[in-house]
Amino acid sequence: MRCNVAPHTFRSSPYFHLTRPLTRRSLKSIEDGLINAQHLDDQIPTELAPGNAAVLIPLANVMDVPGILLEVRGKMMRNHSGEVSFPGGRVDATDSSYVEAALRETREELGIGAQDIEILGQIGPPEVNLRGNMVVYPFVGFVHAGSSHSDHTNTVALDEPLPSCDLDAIRRNASQTEVDAVFHLPLSALTSPARLRASMFRGNRPYWAIGVQDLVSDIPASFKGRMKQIEHDDVDDSEIGPGKYGNLEVWGLTGWYLYLLMKKLKLYY
Repeated sequence: MRCNVAPHTFRSSPYFHLTRPLTRRSLKSIEDGLINAQHLDDQIPTELAPGNAAVLIPLANVMDVPGILLEVRGKMMRNHSGEVSFPGGRVDATDSSYVEAALRETREELGIGAQDIEILGQIGPPEVNLRGNMVVYPFVGFVHAGSSHSDHTNTVALDEPLPSCDLDAIRRNASQTEVDAVFHLPLSALTSPARLRASMFRGNRPYWAIGVQDLVSDIPASFKGRMKQIEHDDVDDSEIGPGKYGNLEVWGLTGWYLYLLMKKLKLYY
């Protein structure tokens, strides 16, 4: 099945700039944009259902470049080892909400505490995994560097660039068993034709898969072991995956949620 995504279905977002660091004003704009784009089928239930999951889409400035933190899942992970994903996982008995589950998983996987993450909103509708036994709820947040986001609210001017995260420190603090690599995907990469591959989510929804192999300093062995050729017409319906032709990509459910976020923030048509 071929994908019918138009070759240039993106524009300047009114909510953020692709190359300028994120500021307090842009975070407020993104928060407002997510609220304005929300529909009834996007709503996150207040009552937790056993077995469901939550993920965080973590926006961050790194070296004054705005982007999104992603991870390559560890080779020892039972599911989706060596694949690109957002931090997240199943809710457990200690979680009082889906957003708390996403924050807990982010701390466990990337070593980033909830006090350093400012939740900006949610996107939806949430998707059920391919096995049909788990709903995955996605949240959007911003990772502040060094101190709680309440401190930045009080001390940083509206249009002043928010401090950049130390990506090397995040890599050092990441779980050695759950995470093989951590990388930063610049927002500018989301409209780079050289990175984009038209694909289909669950066989009938076009979206962009994004090549990121050059952004990972050392391709993990867990990924190399999964490299294989895939025919052009194969349906791209994996949950998260290494992409086609052995290229590390943001695709599947991770790619779909990223695409959905950019549609809601009007970067993609």
